[in-house]
Amino acid sequence: MAEDAPHASSPAVYQLRVVLAGISPLIWRRLLVSDQTSIAGLHAVLQVAFRWSDEHLHRFTIHGVEHGLGRPGAAGFTRDARRIRLAEFGLRVGERFVYEYDFHDAWRHDIRVEKILPADPGRQYPVCIAGARAAPPEDCGGPAAFLALRQTYSAYAVAARMAELLAPLLEADGDDLVGEHLADHREELATLLAWSRIDSFDRAAVNHALHTHPALGGSPP
Repeated sequence: MAEDAPHASSPAVYQLRVVLAGISPLIWRRLLVSDQTSIAGLHAVLQVAFRWSDEHLHRFTIHGVEHGLGRPGAAGFTRDARRIRLAEFGLRVGERFVYEYDFHDAWRHDIRVEKILPADPGRQYPVCIAGARAAPPEDCGGPAAFLALRQTYSAYAVAARMAELLAPLLEADGDDLVGEHLADHREELATLLAWSRIDSFDRAAVNHALHTHPALGGSPP
C-alpha cells in the first residue's frame, strides 16, 4: 500500500513531525495519530505532547481554513472541532499545516505529514515515537523571550545558583532550620530545577499521559 494513498476503507495512521517554530535548538515531537482523530482530539494530543496547560486559546490552519475549540468571549469557528476528522482533509505525505497556541506568546507548531501508514491493530494510538527537549514554560513571553531566558538560566548559571542556595544547608543546625531555608527558597529552587531539565524529553511520561487522557479515550490512573 502506498504511503500517501491508503485504501479508502482502511484505517490509516498519520506520522506527524511537529516542530515548535522560532526556537533553536529544536523542540519537536514525532507522533502517530489515527486518521479518525478529531481536530479537538489532535489539540489534546499536542497539549499533552508538549506538556502545555490548555489555559490559552488555540487554532489550527489547514488548507487555509481555521479550526479549533471555541471559548466563551473569543471568536468562534464555523464547524465543531469535535466532529471534524483528520481523514476529511485528504492529507498527503509532505503536506504541512499549523497549530497555534497562546496568541499572546504565539507558540506556532509547524506540522508535517511524514508518512501515512496502515493502522496496527496491536498498537495503541495516539503515540509519541520520538522527540527532543521540553517545551518552554507557559507564559514566558514567546520564542524570543524563551531564548533570552535560556541564556539567563544556562546550565552553568543554574548549577551555580543551586549550589549557592543549598550551601547553607551544610551548616544548618537542626531539621527546623533546614526546612525553613528550603521553604524560603522553594519557588526559586523549583524554577531552577525545571530549567536544569529544559533539554530533556521523557517520551515514556508523554505516552503514559496520552494513553490515560480522558479526551483521548484513556482512563485516568
